[in-house]
Amino acid sequence: MSRYGEFPGTRPRRLRTTPAMRRLVAETRLNPAEFILPLFVREGISDPVPVSSMPGVVQHTRDTLRKAVAEAAEAGVGGVMLFGVPEVKDAVGSSGTDPDGILQVAIRDVVDEVGDALVVMSDLCLDEFTDHGHCGVLDAEGRVDNDATLERYAEMARVQADAGVHVVGASGMMDGQVGVIRDALDEIGRQDVAILGYTVKYASAFYGPFREAVNSSLKGDRKTYQQDPANLRESMRELALDLAEGADMVMVKPALPYLDVLTRVADSVDVPVAAYQISGEYAMVEAAAANGWIDRERTILETLTSIRRAGANMILTYWATEVAQRL
Repeated sequence: MSRYGEFPGTRPRRLRTTPAMRRLVAETRLNPAEFILPLFVREGISDPVPVSSMPGVVQHTRDTLRKAVAEAAEAGVGGVMLFGVPEVKDAVGSSGTDPDGILQVAIRDVVDEVGDALVVMSDLCLDEFTDHGHCGVLDAEGRVDNDATLERYAEMARVQADAGVHVVGASGMMDGQVGVIRDALDEIGRQDVAILGYTVKYASAFYGPFREAVNSSLKGDRKTYQQDPANLRESMRELALDLAEGADMVMVKPALPYLDVLTRVADSVDVPVAAYQISGEYAMVEAAAANGWIDRERTILETLTSIRRAGANMILTYWATEVAQRL
């Protein structure tokens, strides 16, 4: 007789026998309302432009952006995160604070299209708009000037709020950014606009496809202001600072390589925690699936489930609408 015959209550496999049983006892579930769809809108194009390193992702026109957001809302997706791709860039990212810049126009378009059917979020950073590709203003020696950049972020927050955004994504990794953005919003009476702090944002090798998606002008890297992938305690210090400055939600980015960090953050806070399944994570799965090396649909669900299991309340993923339609 096997040892399991002697101890009849110890057969975990009884709870794996059928799809219905596995579904019944699943400890982690995905819900479309927890997904946030990142979307790119490009100025001056008449047709969507495919992002070659991210199959299925495009730089939208204003019209196709509206359609994509309406489709996401219909599928039950919880939110969208908007990124603008301007025609003209300069040293201070002027398009990012122009009320008629592409990102502000896109915010108005999307809010007009879907209203409160989902949460409209916007990227609050200068990297898409600067001709040098950095997330801030540069000083005379070519270094990112933290405090001068904060002044630009405050202005960005005001114009994005005026455009109707529900949540601003403070992604630039400048010291003090959340507090400055909160003050700027409060000063114009927009206490209702929430801040998603990109609290843990590593200087990752996985951002490559994203830089194609936003036509980045970056030469070099962002290691002087994004976090060192080797560090965890540093992330917890950033977390404490962002919460003290008024972040309503916090982010871990990238997701899969940093599930341990995500768990630490989620276990330490009482605010919603987001994780961004970034462009390189997406591109790896799509490339492997295209070569027949993995099962695409199973892999997508497995990666999203792992992020959710690690503690994320919300997941930014380029598969948001597709997966929401399948769930």
